[in-house]
Amino acid sequence: MGIWDKLFGELVDIIEWTDDTRHTMVYRFPRYGNEIKNGAKLTVREGQLAILVNEGEVADVFEPGLYELSTANVPILSTLQGWQHGFESPFKAEVYFFNTRVFTDMKWGLRNPLILRDPEFGVIRIRAFGSYAFRIKDPAQMLKEIVGTDGHFVLEEIIGQLKNLVVTGFAKVLSEAQVPILDLVASYDDLGRFLTEQLQSMFGAYGLHLETLLVENVSVPEAVEKALDERASSIAVGDLNRFTRYQHAQSMRDAANNQSTAGSGMAMGMGFGMAQSFGAALGRGDSTDPLSPPPMPQDTEVVKHYFAIVGGERVGPVNLAAVKAMIEQSQIVADTLMWTEGMADWSAAGTLTEVAELLAAQPPAMP
Repeated sequence: MGIWDKLFGELVDIIEWTDDTRHTMVYRFPRYGNEIKNGAKLTVREGQLAILVNEGEVADVFEPGLYELSTANVPILSTLQGWQHGFESPFKAEVYFFNTRVFTDMKWGLRNPLILRDPEFGVIRIRAFGSYAFRIKDPAQMLKEIVGTDGHFVLEEIIGQLKNLVVTGFAKVLSEAQVPILDLVASYDDLGRFLTEQLQSMFGAYGLHLETLLVENVSVPEAVEKALDERASSIAVGDLNRFTRYQHAQSMRDAANNQSTAGSGMAMGMGFGMAQSFGAALGRGDSTDPLSPPPMPQDTEVVKHYFAIVGGERVGPVNLAAVKAMIEQSQIVADTLMWTEGMADWSAAGTLTEVAELLAAQPPAMP
């Protein structure tokens, strides 16, 4: 720089930073020879912090406001005292502005699957991704650890390192916590808050503060997803006895809603008959079931139980009364495979003496 730059620097006495970008984190105010006039005005806006560095050391940190920089309150002298040194003052100072707004929507994700030992599924691989937000908390620490003498420090210079911190912390926390995968998928919010607390110290080492960390998705291999779907299906079907009673209750309601006189009486009679039959045979539901009748008196004789394959599904155990009701419903015919205590393998219903008698007692088809 020449003499005109020097003289222009002497005339400028306002130090401020107006940023029109969204990725600048730290900006050093340019001054000729890093000299600051005695009585210069320093303007720090909302969302900013300023640091005065004198002879390589942090002299002061300025929060939002208007300040006058003079030899009375900062450890520097006016550049007017530097004329005898040939326009070069031996007292140098620099002003760094820090953007303290929250940097949002920072993405993170596992590059490779994370191998975990799950208590239910054994060793599995998972993938995860999400986002996080952070801000500058300690500008002096950040200047010391990351920025250094960089006069224009942008987000792209640190975003890769922060992403590695999040991914490493995520893998470490999950490996040590040993949380079942079912609980993990159902608790994204809790997991995000827990990870935010655990990773706070890593961000603090760089003078940053982790505001939030969101876990948007945790995925497992296709085989594990299939096992989860099968488990959900079995839970949805629930207890066969309760499901059967529910079906018959629905039949009774539909019959009651039928407005035809003859058809209504016949349908209601059949509905009550089926309800009584299956209530006696399958009425062993839990006490919280509104469809469950009072418990039956206990017999002293041994009740024989049967199993049947109906529609490709195993039904049972049911007693002989329930078998009779199922025969009346045409759910069990002579060729239906059945099994009971003492049998070596499944056999046709017509080969079981007690069941064959029930089959023979059925009336012929309606003309």
